[in-house]
Amino acid sequence: MKYIVLVPDGVADHAYEELQGKTPLEASRIPNLNFFAKNGCVGLAKTVPDNMEPGSDVGNLSILGYNSKEYYTGRAPIEAASMGIKLKEGEVAFRMNFVTEADGKLVDYSAGHISTQESKVLVDYLKKKLSNDIVKFYPGVSYRHIAVIKDRLGRQGLSASCEPPHNIMGQNINDHWPTGPGDAYLKKLMLDARLLLQDHEINHVRLDLKENPANMIWFWGQGVTPQFESFHERFGLKGSLISAVDLLRGIANLTGLEIIEVPGITGYLDTNYQGKAQYGLDSLKEKDFIFIHVEATDEASHEGNLKAKIQAAEDFDYHVAGAVRKYCEEQPDTRVLIVPDHSTSCKTRTHMRGAVPFIMFGKGIEPNGIESYNEMQAQASDMRFDEGYKMMPYLVQNQTLGKKKKRK
Repeated sequence: MKYIVLVPDGVADHAYEELQGKTPLEASRIPNLNFFAKNGCVGLAKTVPDNMEPGSDVGNLSILGYNSKEYYTGRAPIEAASMGIKLKEGEVAFRMNFVTEADGKLVDYSAGHISTQESKVLVDYLKKKLSNDIVKFYPGVSYRHIAVIKDRLGRQGLSASCEPPHNIMGQNINDHWPTGPGDAYLKKLMLDARLLLQDHEINHVRLDLKENPANMIWFWGQGVTPQFESFHERFGLKGSLISAVDLLRGIANLTGLEIIEVPGITGYLDTNYQGKAQYGLDSLKEKDFIFIHVEATDEASHEGNLKAKIQAAEDFDYHVAGAVRKYCEEQPDTRVLIVPDHSTSCKTRTHMRGAVPFIMFGKGIEPNGIESYNEMQAQASDMRFDEGYKMMPYLVQNQTLGKKKKRK
């Protein structure tokens, strides 16, 4: 048996007047996803526990079958793992976004989706000016980077509450500084970086081009290195993962999944959908499992761009789900799970709590009468996973699926 997991990040949403009361999924032309829904089992899964932030870290760990209440220590250390950063005793990793500040407000969580090339220059500049025995900076992809800060108390001494920047866009920064142990030091670093970045040549050029400057950094998602049982030990499957996002690549490193490098994947709307599908399906010649993650639907949501979100969903359907559908026709000894890691609202431009719609399709999976893939159709299903991390063992360990039962 081969297993394929497809994750259109943040594709689930709520209904909008401008879409005639439909959700983006309902408004999208997604014939391949609807094929999987009609011929598979559709339901709802709570990928993020009620007492945890609805983030891609927790959501994707759940999809892979890991209980975040046991394994999760923070977002940043997962991303650090993808970059080969090994935390020492007393060191805590922080996600460091390049953001755009204007008139005291955080106006862009991604600094205009600054290029990796530009952002590397800026991170190197901060390293030169601010790095010391306490803090070090590491360049990542686009606006996503890592800072490692050392404290004699480790995470206990750096446990300030830090809000994700995509949750506070348009709001006054002074209302959202880190609060708690270590907050004064974190705030000082952020302010020192702002003074340095606002005068950097790259930001002058970006302003001349009418692009949002990377004129500030924002810390969040801190933690220490988690310890995982490997995916192979857990499920007996040898697998791979495809994603342009450091977070997902970090999860792969920590769980022993091979990272497949695909040219042209960006973590944005212009990503190489076709390449992701081709490389992923080719990997099944030697592996049992492939996890394909697409960030574009989530990025469009954070931009509040309904049109782009629908386009991203349709591109995902055509290039990724379409290729997987063809593969399943040729290789029927296959099971597919399609599920977003969380919902993301185009209205608030933030992640949302609550269950997300999923599809299970393939050998031994009984259709449960749902005709299409969207939030409303999934609500009508009796197939539920109140603990999302139980989806994966259910998918790989059960011979016949699709019974109308609620899974706790």
